[in-house]
Amino acid sequence: MASILLTGCAGFIGSHLAERLLHDGHRVIGLDNFDPFYDRTLKERNLAACRNHPRFSFHETDLRRGPDALVDALPADPIDVVVHLAAKAGVGPSVQLPAAYLDTNVLGTAHLLEWMRQRDISKLFFASSSSVYGNTREQPFREDMNLLASCISPYAASKLSGEQLTATYHHLHGFDVLNARFFTVYGPRQRPDLAIHKFVRLLQAGEPVPVFGDGNTARDYTFVLDTVDGVARGVNYLLAHDGVYETLNLGNHQPVPLLDLIAAVGQAVGREPRLEFRPMQPGDVDVTYADISKARQLVGYAPQTSLDEGLRAFVEWLKQQPTGLLPHDAGAGPVPMHH
Repeated sequence: MASILLTGCAGFIGSHLAERLLHDGHRVIGLDNFDPFYDRTLKERNLAACRNHPRFSFHETDLRRGPDALVDALPADPIDVVVHLAAKAGVGPSVQLPAAYLDTNVLGTAHLLEWMRQRDISKLFFASSSSVYGNTREQPFREDMNLLASCISPYAASKLSGEQLTATYHHLHGFDVLNARFFTVYGPRQRPDLAIHKFVRLLQAGEPVPVFGDGNTARDYTFVLDTVDGVARGVNYLLAHDGVYETLNLGNHQPVPLLDLIAAVGQAVGREPRLEFRPMQPGDVDVTYADISKARQLVGYAPQTSLDEGLRAFVEWLKQQPTGLLPHDAGAGPVPMHH
């Protein structure tokens, strides 16, 4: 049993991961700042299954406040691994608010790393993003590609900066690090602003579904429990190995074109989609496509969930949510394609 600090534990992926790590027998020290990007009530619901678990403790603080805020917020108990998911997410909003994204995702990460150094905690799992690949022409995306000028959104730049910071702390302070690039994660508890969530609500309301561009953009959709399995395996790898610095793709190795996704969502909901074509959104990439052979080889990562199964699970979850918790303005605003 290991003691794991999980930042961003109340979020979509973080809450599923907290449950998985507890199930695996670990102790989980959860940290979240309840960023107002979406309703706190939803995040509290995400955490409900963990709240009363004897091996779970929760601490509310904001990484932007610096290492001292972490010292104040967290117990001095030993921590074996830090899993850093906390971040401002979303490509589109980062184009509007670049400084806020750099503040949380870069400076917040720097504060966390510095606190780890002070506490002599040296094992880190860092959640990065497929958006760092930008519009790289060569596909599928491999972890060893040169990404020097690849970022086309502030969100992507903030995530690649986070990877650079982990490399620095590996070099200077001997941190063991796994960087994992998540590819468009979906499933129960998905953020209300994300494409699949919006599409389901629009279809249920009989509204048209917006299609940005010509409908041929494609995403490597990955079901949340498959992503979480990759993270849990990564944590076990860090616990078992020293001298680690690796970057992994946690995707599905299967890009799905937008029009195919909308058709599949229509099937899951049982409604025929009406399409409304709109211009491409700034910062959005054309295709994401993960080469997952390295993750398979290193940690045994093997996604199991088909798109149809995953969409059905999401629709079922959404049906069970209390009305009034989810936003009603399903048609308002852009539809981000990325986590």
